[in-house]
This record gives sequence, structure tokens and C-alpha cells, in this order.
Amino acid sequence: MRARQLLILLCGLMLSLQAAAEIVLRDDGGTEHRLAAPPQRIVSLLPSLTETVCALGAGTRLVGVDRYSNWPASVSALPQLGGLEDAQVERIVSLKPDVILAAKSARVIERLRSLGQRVVILESQTHADVRRTLTLLARLLGTPGAAEAVWSGIEKDVVAAASRVPPSLRGQKVYFEVAPDPYAAGAGSFIGETLARLGMDNAVPRELGPFPKLNPEYIVRAQPDVVMASDRALRSMPGRPGWQALRALPRRACGFDTAHYELLIRPGPRMGEAARALADCLVGLERSGEGVR
Repeated sequence: MRARQLLILLCGLMLSLQAAAEIVLRDDGGTEHRLAAPPQRIVSLLPSLTETVCALGAGTRLVGVDRYSNWPASVSALPQLGGLEDAQVERIVSLKPDVILAAKSARVIERLRSLGQRVVILESQTHADVRRTLTLLARLLGTPGAAEAVWSGIEKDVVAAASRVPPSLRGQKVYFEVAPDPYAAGAGSFIGETLARLGMDNAVPRELGPFPKLNPEYIVRAQPDVVMASDRALRSMPGRPGWQALRALPRRACGFDTAHYELLIRPGPRMGEAARALADCLVGLERSGEGVR
């Protein structure tokens, strides 16, 4: 009798330990995931998620990434599996991932799930989203304490960047272009929130959404004080119909090379570094004599 009770007790203890070790999380698509152990083979189909996995110390678990993932440099050696529109399903499946990380907009999600793949959907448009994604991924990876360390580093860098913004530029309106259609980073986006932390205003109000597509005339009417965009987009702006009337062009504008522009538009662990790049832009304007109008 005593042996039977001991067996029951041991079985109960094993079940309790198994339940405690189980990872349970709900992704941004509303799907609940239950994993018996942290994934050891990960495919990431979004650069910001690739960067987050690496920042959380799990870069060696990546077995494949999308074609745009390029930081840290070590991920360039991994199989590149396409992008949001053309992810290579057969190659992804052949890598036998434990989990696939993807954005809501990835077209292959249902196809991958129909093939028995676990797809975790993560979407970050605001600072709060980025912090939540960090926390969720850290739990998924079995390293929950790592998230707060990464977030603290971001916060420290943003505060330091804000202290460098010239007083003459604080409160001025920024138009930050994320695509030449034009799509802008509004006040409600993670980019807009970083600009606000730096003491800047936004030419695109929060009510228009995080990344609205705008009528080109809207920007001309808004007359931003400062324009920020990729080098290539900035060079094209004077040739756009009506944009010759933008008083910020060309002297009160910052064009970012590819590496810095990618840094700015990725909602991930390098947002503190992005804040420093934005501050550098504003300091440069002040030094060139364009800080006061």
C-alpha cells in the first residue's frame, strides 16, 4: 500500500514538474502555443525578430532567416528564405524548425500551418509592442530574465540621445518617410514615439495611424520643420509634384544611408541606437546653422 502511495506521489510530482516546464503563450494573431521545452531550431521571417532573438542570446538557435535579415553579421551565413510576399515554404519546412517567427502580413502563415508548422505571429508598431515582443520571445526561448536587460539598454540609450538634442530644435515638426508612396511614421508609431522622447513634434498626428499612406499634398500643407528619409528618397523629393514648396528641403533634412535607415525602421533591440542616430541628425542640423528658423 505504501509503495502504491509513493508511486502516485511520484507520478503527481512528475506531472507538476512537466506543467511547470511547459511554455504557454498567446501570439499577436490570437493563437495560443504550448511547448514542452524552448525551441532549439528557429526560423525568423522578419529582420526585427531576427535581431531580437540574437539580442536575447539565442542567435545560435536560428536555422534560417528572411532575405532582409542582416544584423548581427553572423546571420548572413544562414539560409535566406525569401520575404513577406515570397517566403520559400519548401525550404523552410526542410529545415525542420521547432518554431517559425513571422509578422501578421506574411502571406505564407496559413500554408505553413497547414503543413504542421508552428508559426508564432509577432507585430510591433509601438514601444509598448516592442517591449511585449521582447518579453514574449524571452519566455519562448526559456530566458525570461533577458528581456528586461535588453529593454533597460534601449531606455538608457534613448535618454542619453534626448539629452543631446539641441534646444533650438525641440518641439519642431518632423516628417519621417518610411516609403516614397508616401508612407509616414506617425506620432503613434515606434519611430514617432522615439522622436517624441527626443522632444520633437510630428507632422503626422496620432489619429492617422502609426504608418499612414498620405496624399503628397498633405505633406506640403503640413510644412514640416525637418524632413527625415533614406538618402535615395530624400534625393527624389524635390522632383515630386508640388514638393518644391517644402521649405525644409534641402537644408533642414536628414538622409540616412541604407544601414542607418534599416536601423531606424526596425522595431527591435536596436531602438536605442536608432535614437542616437536621430539625435546625430538633429545635432548636425544645429551645427550647420539650420537649428533656428
